[in-house]
Amino acid sequence: MNTLPFTATECVDAFSRGDCSAIEIAEATLARIEQTNPALNAFIEITAQRARREADHLDRLKHQGQPLGALAAVPYAVKNLFDVSGITTLAGAKLYATQPPASQDAYLIQRLNRAGGLLAGTLNMDAYAYGFTTENTHYGATHNPRDTARSAGGSSGGTGAAVAAGLVPMGLASDTNGSIRVPASLCGVFGLKPTFGRLSRTGTQTFVSSLDHLGPLAATTQDLALAYDALQGADPLDPVCAPRDIEPTRGKLDQGINGLRIARLTGYFDAHAGNEARWAAQTAARALQAIDEIELPGVAAARAAAYLITAAESGALYLDNLREHIELFEPLSRDRLIAGSLIPAAWYQQALRYRRWYLDRVLSLFQQYDVLIAPATPITAPLLGQSTFTIGDREFATRPNMGLLTQPLSFIGLPVAVAPLWPNTHLPIGVQIIAPPWREDLCLRVAHALEEVGLANTRIQRG
Repeated sequence: MNTLPFTATECVDAFSRGDCSAIEIAEATLARIEQTNPALNAFIEITAQRARREADHLDRLKHQGQPLGALAAVPYAVKNLFDVSGITTLAGAKLYATQPPASQDAYLIQRLNRAGGLLAGTLNMDAYAYGFTTENTHYGATHNPRDTARSAGGSSGGTGAAVAAGLVPMGLASDTNGSIRVPASLCGVFGLKPTFGRLSRTGTQTFVSSLDHLGPLAATTQDLALAYDALQGADPLDPVCAPRDIEPTRGKLDQGINGLRIARLTGYFDAHAGNEARWAAQTAARALQAIDEIELPGVAAARAAAYLITAAESGALYLDNLREHIELFEPLSRDRLIAGSLIPAAWYQQALRYRRWYLDRVLSLFQQYDVLIAPATPITAPLLGQSTFTIGDREFATRPNMGLLTQPLSFIGLPVAVAPLWPNTHLPIGVQIIAPPWREDLCLRVAHALEEVGLANTRIQRG
């Protein structure tokens, strides 16, 4: 077993056929991580003993003829804000370093474990999930596998890098303002931000309660749907988690795009996109025969409202710690959290009212269209430490503005997938595929259609 990465689907098939054992897959995964991770800094902690223990358990179940889960022998890793039994949940922050280890796994990890997944470790992130570049002051920057001088995006940069480098075929992450979609775009992998409330958040560190989503990144759309289907399930311990039945998506991928009404978002999404980003959206639109172009109303104001909500809720969440342990906060997040805690309640309430108005306007578009597409990031991966980027004659600060195109959609909780396209030889950029609430199946079908025609792919090398 020296030819990893397998896709998740290939892992399941190879294990079920008896081509390899779960422990062989686990050992090959751990060897690849040991070899490659030092150059990337994607992993914070490698759970080697746990992966071996889970693999051994699977091998025994298979030998006994017991039923195996949908993810049997699939390695995966999780962003460092998920609770992992026996490990301190750092959320990328020094603030939590002295906290006791988690007593049990997060709900979504429990679901992957029951499905037969092998947990390989926890992954680097921006502190508190407050950032778009994973240049972590305490735990180091994560490097993009496509070009190690560049950012992997954030705040789930470790997850994007681990999947893009083939260290694991899938990973778990969070998305508040774009933290699944930005790394998927910059690292060149598939990602899914489900509808707000679709997946349980029990056992994860909160950042912005009214905006936090959890979801998977993966090497293929088959793997993305496989992961998403395993993650679904109502959780009575999470008051935000919708009491919906599991709605499988993997079997729907091959339904294609026939009959789907697809439009490309322009206006704000063109004005804030560089040449590569516009190329990606236009190229995807042609492949999907999406000839209509539309503008969302009030997008710039929606992003401003998302910023207000993010700052106010995160500032309130960390206010006590800022008062008592301000020395443990690195300057970038510290100053933003302090500023957020000072936002007047009236501003926050107005931002919430605007969210309701904006959601109604966007939902009205889905009376005419089934799916909308837009660029995922304004540019391809910036250099680590790059302070600004330019679009047209406008200069933008890099760290806060890699979410220019994702924040207006996170803000209203719609399901969004990202499919990676390749405008040049080595740096990818993603397109967002946006659907009405609870229609993750449409996002995945369109992403799969782009993959099937050879336009969207992750270009992960075996070996």
